[in-house]
Amino acid sequence: MAGVITASEPSWIAPFPGRSPRHFGNLITALRREGADPVRKGRPWSLPLEDRVLLVAAYWRTNLTLRQLAPLFGVSKSAADRIIDYLGPALALQQRKRFRTDTVLIVDGTLVPTRDHQVAERSKNYRYSTNHQVVIDAVTRLTVAVGRPLPGNRNDRTAWDLSGAKDAVGRTTVIADGGYRGTGLVIPHRREPGRTEFPAWKEDPTRSHRKVRARVEHAFARMKTWKILRDCRLKGDGVHHAMLSIARLHNLTSAG
Repeated sequence: MAGVITASEPSWIAPFPGRSPRHFGNLITALRREGADPVRKGRPWSLPLEDRVLLVAAYWRTNLTLRQLAPLFGVSKSAADRIIDYLGPALALQQRKRFRTDTVLIVDGTLVPTRDHQVAERSKNYRYSTNHQVVIDAVTRLTVAVGRPLPGNRNDRTAWDLSGAKDAVGRTTVIADGGYRGTGLVIPHRREPGRTEFPAWKEDPTRSHRKVRARVEHAFARMKTWKILRDCRLKGDGVHHAMLSIARLHNLTSAG
């Protein structure tokens, strides 16, 4: 069965991974170097690595069901399922372990609607969701760490401590919103009870903090163009692997 979509046609690369064929080729080279395409015994993959990566990217970008997606690549539903299960973790973001002393990071949590109720809970959007703590570099705006997903009814302060994001950044300076009060992060000033405006000496720092922290919201907006983060059907660690991999592809797109 011949597929319609293939990485050998450059026109199919930009709509899914979102980069030029040259950048997509760099990603494939990096994956091979990381051991994502080893020589193994038994029946070989029905698609080359380039087409398998494109299939995974197309699945995350469009959130089509595997019955809809598999024929477009000329494979069976079960083969597409195996490809996603295998390559999802391989595409995951390699979180940064060391930071320069002058590095400033920004953290915030985002909710991903998730159908697996064993890892999700009803959240403030009234859907079963998971809470993902995402940390970006304030200067480059690249994602440097993503915490493990927690049920969506956990607040950001709790998720910061339990997801592993806190341990990932160590003692690096981190900016956050008011929901992280008591964590030691750099948060904006709070209005005193009964006051509707900040004192003059608080207004400028608060405005500057708000403008810088908005960068993580912009990152969320770009990441959620991948439709799987609007309604994830994957089970278990699937939503975590999808979030990490989309963070890596987002970095690839943002780095230019």
